[in-house]
Amino acid sequence: MVEFGNHDLKLYSGPLSMFGAKAEIAIREKGVPFHLEMVPFTRSHAYDPKHPEVLRINPKRQVPVLIHGDLEIFDSTQIFEYLEDRFPNPPLWPADSAARARARLLELKSDEVFFPHVIRLMGLQDLPDDPASIAARGALASFYGDMDRQLADGREYLAGQYSFADIAFYMAQLFALRMGAPMTEARPQLILWRDRMTARPAVSAVVTPMIEYIVATGMKLPKELSKLLPM
Repeated sequence: MVEFGNHDLKLYSGPLSMFGAKAEIAIREKGVPFHLEMVPFTRSHAYDPKHPEVLRINPKRQVPVLIHGDLEIFDSTQIFEYLEDRFPNPPLWPADSAARARARLLELKSDEVFFPHVIRLMGLQDLPDDPASIAARGALASFYGDMDRQLADGREYLAGQYSFADIAFYMAQLFALRMGAPMTEARPQLILWRDRMTARPAVSAVVTPMIEYIVATGMKLPKELSKLLPM
């Protein structure tokens, strides 16, 4: 449990929750004081037994869950949208409606097109020649190419300005890296984008404890992830 002053805004997350990390980075980028509660997790039982507040609020029985006053919501994208409405500065969606729609689509693709292939790799890290592993890595490599092209013409971020789309894809590619499907030097713009993202204080404040947790619990840590730890 970590506290940051005002307890009015409360986020339930998990030490290895990609979606919880998305929500936490967004809150930190907004500069909003909040209370973070990490639900219990063990290697043998994962998130069982479920936290009672997560069970009460989310019928999907998953983090993240956000409580703000009498508002109780779940789902990282819904949390993104609420934060943008309630705390508009700094903005994390483009102001232009077409640009905002494109950014929202990128965030959706990260969650619902890219990440399902990452899920398919879970449990296959030591079976690189398995047909399912080959297919998933191929799909992820193709997606990396699409994201690299998003950064053409000197763009620093996926939707032009820094946005929720960057947060979503950063966390998704981090989990892909952990599952044995990292981006490669063949995607130079994307590598630079990842370095730029990692350097953001709000991102490193969330990713560093996650990597430290992986190390502390004896789970395998790819060398690319260990490079993200502070010296």
